[in-house]
Amino acid sequence: MTPTARLHSVVPPYLLRAVADAAAELPRASSAARSALASLDDVQQSKHDHRVRPQGVSGVVDRSPQRTISDAHGSTTLPGTPVRREGAPDTGDPAVDEAYTGLGDTHAFWLEVFDRVSIDGAGLPLDATVHYGQDYDNAYWDGSRMVFGDGDGEVFERFTIAIDVIGHELAHGVTQYTADLLYQGQSGALNESISDVFGSLVLQYARKQTADEASWLIGEGLFTPRVHGVALRSMKAPGTAYDDPVLGKDPQPATMAGYVDTADDNGGVHTNSGIPNHAFYLAATAIGGNAWDGAGAVWWDALTSDTVTASIDFAGFAAVTVSSAASRFGDGSREHAAVEQAWREVGVLR
Repeated sequence: MTPTARLHSVVPPYLLRAVADAAAELPRASSAARSALASLDDVQQSKHDHRVRPQGVSGVVDRSPQRTISDAHGSTTLPGTPVRREGAPDTGDPAVDEAYTGLGDTHAFWLEVFDRVSIDGAGLPLDATVHYGQDYDNAYWDGSRMVFGDGDGEVFERFTIAIDVIGHELAHGVTQYTADLLYQGQSGALNESISDVFGSLVLQYARKQTADEASWLIGEGLFTPRVHGVALRSMKAPGTAYDDPVLGKDPQPATMAGYVDTADDNGGVHTNSGIPNHAFYLAATAIGGNAWDGAGAVWWDALTSDTVTASIDFAGFAAVTVSSAASRFGDGSREHAAVEQAWREVGVLR
């Protein structure tokens, strides 16, 4: 029997609620946000078996991406009509072609950096649906495919714009097939953080950016110009991604001193993810160079370690990353010290 999983979406509920409450200032966006919030409660998709860890694949696995982009034509019926398959030329529809490119960039990252063939490690086809719903204010991974809304045009642009958003959502699939972290409390915040980490690394890899060159913003370009903000989240400085008179201020804490105890959003998974996000940023920039070669490799080793349980907390995951850094780079190495110090700076380790 397969468990049922809540969909993983890139826009947090607290931000959607702020938009939904701004009907006077943002009528179109408010209506769209209310619909997106309803979908977080209503859309349930079957998920693959718990803790799927492929140990080997029989036969020959196609290492090339196998992409299919479908068009929902403004409906909420999935998957929609296939409009671009692997190897087909640009369609001229920005959402279709951006989704196709983003899936390809994500596939290339996992294959070329970690020798992982697609998100399951076994060549899983990458499917996506664009033009989902009317002014739909979100993008999500439902356990088997990516789904992109077009945004409302007042607060959000179309959700295919940001490569890191595509990388973020597909990383939920990678987590699903590895540690399968429970989407609740600290393990849920780690689930969200790992998607931000690898979403950011997909973008950095595609742009050939070093850790020092990267913006460490998640969802840069999603806000329209009328919003006082640069992105959904900042790994470099959690709590500073936006500060808008209508939408409010980015609530993410950077350290455990600001940890939020709440029953909302599965125990604050989108809020408290700022803490492990900042730890990764600190480790990556202290190590320097390409973040996927340093801190990224350590986080990957931890995510695929048998010592990471589905319900692991921040301190437990931090300990695994410190051990992984020692194993990969050497006990007492610069990388090992950087990872340990990063977790100390955010207050997770003492």
